[in-house]
Amino acid sequence: MLSVDEQMHVITSGIDNIIPEQDMRKKLSRGKPLNIKLGVDPTAPDLHLGHAVPLRKMRQFQDLGHQVVLIIGDGTAMIGDPSGRNTTRPPLTSEQVKANAATYVEQAFKILDPDKTDLRWNSEWLLAMGLEQILKVASNFTVARTLERDDFSKRYANQQPISLHEFLYPMMQAYDSVCIEADVEMGGTDQLFNLLAGRELMEKMDMEPQVCITLPLLEGTDGVKKMSKSYGNYIGLTDEPADMFGKVMSIPDELMVKYFRLASDLPVAEVDAIEEGLASGRLHPNKVKRQLAANIVTLYHDADAAVHAEAEFDRIFKQHDVPEDMPEHAVELAGDEVYVPRLLADLGMAKSAGEGRRLIDGGGVKVDGQALAKGAYNVAPERLDGVVLQVGKRKFARITRA
Repeated sequence: MLSVDEQMHVITSGIDNIIPEQDMRKKLSRGKPLNIKLGVDPTAPDLHLGHAVPLRKMRQFQDLGHQVVLIIGDGTAMIGDPSGRNTTRPPLTSEQVKANAATYVEQAFKILDPDKTDLRWNSEWLLAMGLEQILKVASNFTVARTLERDDFSKRYANQQPISLHEFLYPMMQAYDSVCIEADVEMGGTDQLFNLLAGRELMEKMDMEPQVCITLPLLEGTDGVKKMSKSYGNYIGLTDEPADMFGKVMSIPDELMVKYFRLASDLPVAEVDAIEEGLASGRLHPNKVKRQLAANIVTLYHDADAAVHAEAEFDRIFKQHDVPEDMPEHAVELAGDEVYVPRLLADLGMAKSAGEGRRLIDGGGVKVDGQALAKGAYNVAPERLDGVVLQVGKRKFARITRA
């Protein structure tokens, strides 16, 4: 096992905070594998690189020789995590949780080593708690302390409803730490209150308290907002290789090092060297970004897929060619004109006809390489017969007459 300083260099790479650092060093100095906790409520079935950030850090702990516990929050999901919310989160049914969890676990094990992962469901202990036990645990928390949460305090000040069951969420997450005797718990920066609640409860129950590690939110491909499907700036773990490669290549250069630290499996020392090389000008940003894109595609597919994805990227963006395997759609090309925004929506190339209009107005829709002019929503049917329809940089479809 590496020295404490060597382990700390890996553990702190890319994180937001570690509370308290001296306790982390103390635990590591014993030379025994630590129990590393990550709890997830499977609120959606598909993961993106932002969701994978804590999983990547967990994998680093595994590679350092520690044991990780991945807790599926089938019990806590029945409440819904209020962190960062200005409204009560709708609770999930047991069936929804199980369906989401199945795909979540499958995707998580693309990152984690299954042999070094203890997979638990917190319904094991939460649903087994009787009223006496619930009251005993709840007595360790105060309303005043809970209202210090930023999300709760804002809702309270704005006279927005806070359901009583939401107050139980941090208590239940904290109790998870007690039940598995966590040495370390990690989560996003929005989880700090819940992580500290676990530390506090362990102390009050005469246990050695866990160390809390917070991880930053990963910005999406726009480089501004956090990665989210709702913002359309996400890179999904199940994206096709060429799409994944292209999306990584589209991120701003300033985010490359952060992506290497939070989303790749490159050793920390190599990332340090890349950061130095970019800062000094020794490394070319395009070459480095290609390395990043290939690494991420290899992680979630394989090396051959990464090679093919890069070749496809060059075909489209360097040679200005079209992809070989684009979908082909037989379309009813009748009447005097075809309303292209609706066609884009019907083909899944735009979320709606409204978005289709916005894409056309922004010059983002091309017919055989020629951009449609602003407001050119209606096109003669013969102009679309046998053409390649392109939306943005990565969506292509060949249109034929039905």
